[in-house]
Amino acid sequence: MVALVGVQSNQYPRALDIARPFREAGIEVAIGGFHVSGCLSMLDGHAVGLDECRAMGVSIFAGEAENHFDTVLQDAASRGLQSVYNVLKTIPAMAGTPAPFLPKQYVARTLGLSASFDAGRGCPYQCSFCTIINVQGRKSRYRSPDDIEHLVRLNWAQGICKFFITDDNFSRNEQWESIFDRLISLRAEGIPLGLMIQVDTLCHKIPNFIEKAHRAGVTRVFIGLENINPDNLAGAKKRQNKITEYRAMLLAWKSCGIMTLAGYILGFPADTPASIRRDVAIIQKELPIDVLEFFCLTPLPGSEDHQSLWRAGIDMEPDLNIYDVEHVCTAHPKMTKRQWEEIYRDAWSLYYSPEHMRTLLRRAAATRVPLNSLLKVLVMFATSVQIENVHPLQAGVLRLKHPSERRHGLARENALIFWGKFAWETISKHARLVGVIGRLVRMRLAIGWDRDALRYSDLALTPVSEDEAETHELLTQTTAARAAVAHVRKISELTGGGRVAARR
Repeated sequence: MVALVGVQSNQYPRALDIARPFREAGIEVAIGGFHVSGCLSMLDGHAVGLDECRAMGVSIFAGEAENHFDTVLQDAASRGLQSVYNVLKTIPAMAGTPAPFLPKQYVARTLGLSASFDAGRGCPYQCSFCTIINVQGRKSRYRSPDDIEHLVRLNWAQGICKFFITDDNFSRNEQWESIFDRLISLRAEGIPLGLMIQVDTLCHKIPNFIEKAHRAGVTRVFIGLENINPDNLAGAKKRQNKITEYRAMLLAWKSCGIMTLAGYILGFPADTPASIRRDVAIIQKELPIDVLEFFCLTPLPGSEDHQSLWRAGIDMEPDLNIYDVEHVCTAHPKMTKRQWEEIYRDAWSLYYSPEHMRTLLRRAAATRVPLNSLLKVLVMFATSVQIENVHPLQAGVLRLKHPSERRHGLARENALIFWGKFAWETISKHARLVGVIGRLVRMRLAIGWDRDALRYSDLALTPVSEDEAETHELLTQTTAARAAVAHVRKISELTGGGRVAARR
């Protein structure tokens, strides 16, 4: 049996291309992951390409494999795979289940020799663009601290100590403190842990969370910022994001020398090219974010957004290859498709301008974020879209292609033309890449030699003050922002003063 695991919507056409020759050879094939699971969870069981699986005799697995995969293997061994395995309603517990583990020879293929694991699944929030809540559910489940320690020790035995904890929101993991305490103990034993986690914008309200994250070895944190316009956040049911707390939260992470990465979605209903340029400029000036990742608002199959458009019969892009949150897949009320595509590409150039990357490096030096680590990330994020035309998370050092691996139905290119063009693309792209690396290295060296680097400050690094509601564009630029400030003040008055407390 060939099992195509974790297939996302933009990977689904390629997965079928991989499955096709195996099925023609009579080999059993199964496909699982967020595309088939999301479609079965939110649609009618046939929509968005699922019938292609049935026509090819490919088995569909929807849901999480724990406690169910033995049945699939037994059916495959007897050449009796079912057409559909739908276990979405039988969500498994995680404690005590086998931990994800890869031998070092495979982990070594990743940049930075970093492994990953999920300490929990499920999310309590209701973001309309999200597929996780409709596949993994809104009831959170967790691995135990013993499970985490076992996994860390397995990896450390083969020399791996860097991990991406893939929980969509680790700060809402009820076991976060006991897990951090266990990781702190492992660091005390001499395991040099380096962790990246994902959190929400209210994580700084949880007592001791950021401090213990730092002690546990967190060096990078990804924050689902998504937008700085409260109207856009409310429209996407991202009500947990409070722009009035953004600076306090980011400064709390920076105070521990932890690199901050944030996701930012372009294409909410209130967005225009002009408003996006304005918002990027505000972020650069007022928010101490190190790395900003841009995404196009995409109706991913399995999300509430997609379900609403599908039920209403509104046109969406039929080519699943571009459902990668980098391309425009449906119409926008204020932007044409071309305008939306252009501002997406422009946003990367605007944020990662040479001037702002110098500022980011100076802020890093002042807050003791490792300069070399940030420089490596900046190289990838400043070049991937402009040079490779792919999101940085899909980029790499060397792009591999072969003329035999074209999409199904496309004619094969002449080998001489293909290899000649590929060689020229590779040389020219790497020449541009070397130029960017050289510029950033010169910046980094200059900052490293600057005796006043630790004393650098700017508006983004200034402590939060009471007068920001009148002085910072983040809180004054839009009607929704001013309303958000007024709401916070009203709650403060009703509760007797002080900053608004976030529910844990």
